[in-house]
Amino acid sequence: MSDSPAISKPRVIITRELADSNQNRMCELFDAVPNYSDKAFSRDDLIAAMADCDVLVPTVTDHIDAEMIANAPDRLRLIASFGAGVDHIDLAAARAKKILVTNTPGVFTEDTADMTMALILSVPRRLSEGEKLVRTGEWEGWKPSGMLGHCIGGKKLGIIGMGRIGQAVARRASGFGLSIFYHNRRQLPPAVEESLRANFVADLDELVSECDIISLHCPHTAETHEMINAERIGMMKPSTYLINTARGDLVNEDALIDALQNEKIGGAGLDVYRNEPAIDPRFLALKNTVLLPHMGSATFEGREASGERVITNIRVWADGHRPPDQVLEGWI
Repeated sequence: MSDSPAISKPRVIITRELADSNQNRMCELFDAVPNYSDKAFSRDDLIAAMADCDVLVPTVTDHIDAEMIANAPDRLRLIASFGAGVDHIDLAAARAKKILVTNTPGVFTEDTADMTMALILSVPRRLSEGEKLVRTGEWEGWKPSGMLGHCIGGKKLGIIGMGRIGQAVARRASGFGLSIFYHNRRQLPPAVEESLRANFVADLDELVSECDIISLHCPHTAETHEMINAERIGMMKPSTYLINTARGDLVNEDALIDALQNEKIGGAGLDVYRNEPAIDPRFLALKNTVLLPHMGSATFEGREASGERVITNIRVWADGHRPPDQVLEGWI
């Protein structure tokens, strides 16, 4: 898409409260409308915002479908999304309407990898269960058979999706003595595999059935929707742990809950869910599951950096140039 005419001070509507430094800077540079209440926009709120701005700054929880985009006035020219994922935006509809879409890739890589590694450690070692035991006053003291879990050293970690975050997880996991295996649309170059000590597995079913810990790091698309389904969960070993810090829609939750309830797999560590924040209540009763509130990227530093990327994308676009983080067809 070619460069567009410059806009001196575009009207920018921000759907959620961002870091003060980000919002203050946006108000200096643009005709910005922050959401100081931080109340999530409804669909009607989003439609109204899209009708009243040059630039919309949504987050990953703002679902912008084809109908909303098709009916948006021509004034809306840029959707500068806060976050790396863009599965909440109908990209095909945006392209048809000639609305640019940007995101903030790479900003949350290390933060999300840290959280993933925390889950890889906490689920097999039952850290969440142990913490609750102490808080409830039910702990009776140390004993040889108390709170036994599984070590992770020497186990096989299967990473599904070997992009920035998957590779960052691999680097961390190697330090804990895990053997790294991965499945990806394309095999990494030999030099990268060697640096990560990672082994490519072309057959996803083989990776699922052979690995002790499986960690998901791919975007949600039509191809990856519920890729971890009942059949693949059935291939897992009874001691396998599933970790998901990517997207809830990658997993068939009914199949996962059944496997956890009946101890068909060892456990799960989840930071994302299919209908969040409406988590399936059956998860709450499971002892072999660590549940987090989508906090993989929740650091002050990461959120502020993401806001800075949003500002950069808007400024470059407003100057009449292609924004650096424009989402192009085939982005995944």
